[in-house]
Amino acid sequence: MSTADKESHEVPLRFGYNTNGFAHHALEDALRIIADLGYEGVALALDVHHLNPFTTAQSEIRSLKRLLNRLRLDVVIETGARYLLDPLHKHEPSFVNASGNRKRMEFTKRAIDIAQSLGAPVVTVHSGTLPPGESPDAAQKRLVSGLKTVCEHALAQGVTVGLEPEPDMFVQTVADYRRVRDEVAHPALKLTLDVGHLVCAGHDTPGEIIAHLGGEIANAHIEDIKNREHHHLPPGEGDIDFGPILAAFRAIGYAGLINVELSRNSHNAPVVAREAIKYFRSIIQDS
Repeated sequence: MSTADKESHEVPLRFGYNTNGFAHHALEDALRIIADLGYEGVALALDVHHLNPFTTAQSEIRSLKRLLNRLRLDVVIETGARYLLDPLHKHEPSFVNASGNRKRMEFTKRAIDIAQSLGAPVVTVHSGTLPPGESPDAAQKRLVSGLKTVCEHALAQGVTVGLEPEPDMFVQTVADYRRVRDEVAHPALKLTLDVGHLVCAGHDTPGEIIAHLGGEIANAHIEDIKNREHHHLPPGEGDIDFGPILAAFRAIGYAGLINVELSRNSHNAPVVAREAIKYFRSIIQDS
């Protein structure tokens, strides 16, 4: 096969934008802006003001699906809302929380139901942070048990659960994900890969990690990182060389969304979202 033929058969990279970066917009307005800027999808972060799964009616979900279809936006579902389940404690309760993991499982099941209704193939989840004084072995057992439960629900709905490693959480590295994946051993469980989190974990060449993960990646997040600190930055404001990373996604034939995640930039979301897609397109054009 010639180089030209090979390139013609490559899966094009598709970018989405995470709605946690449009926290000050109505969801419908955010979706229209994201589509108008040329994104092909959206990572819909369920939150108190964006399709809250505890208060949203089915009629609203059906209406949202029609809007997504009109805007030609693909969608994945994110469950990283900071204070949806507990207004006082960020990201709590979690899968590793002894007293509240049932509430986390109920939330995740509702997110899976919304994903099925919207035609979203993936729901991203996080392990949560190990509570002070908690045994890692006990937390691991709760996490594995909880993931098995939600994965069974996801399998019945035709949805994949993407476990995302995140700095300072119980599952914070790809190695942690693999440990949990092997114990859960469920076909509905895969990986949500955050490029910036790889850098925070000390990986100087994230593209090499992506190349080895291949079909394990069900969903992807992307942002810039500076000095390995876990602060999501617009592309170009940190240390990441995105060329090899995007090349790695192409090389493994990744066909899912690569979702720009800039939750700290909701105050200037339209401008930052516009500049981000321009930045990534320029890299692809130059490669």
